[in-house]
Amino acid sequence: MTIQCRECGAGLEHCHGTVIHHARHRIECTEDDCTTPEVVHTFSIDCEAVGCRCGRSAGAAGRPAAR
Repeated sequence: MTIQCRECGAGLEHCHGTVIHHARHRIECTEDDCTTPEVVHTFSIDCEAVGCRCGRSAGAAGRPAAR
């Protein structure tokens, strides 16, 4: 038994970080200098989960202003 993840043990390309999907910006990873493709990340979240406002402003663009 090992504490190493399966992907590490198998030598597969992967990242232990989380992909953050932005509405108005490129995706980013929580790991510094990550170069692995989005599809090999196990975890992904929307940017609002980390306090980014770009998703909120994208959704509000099509709505009329409040009075």
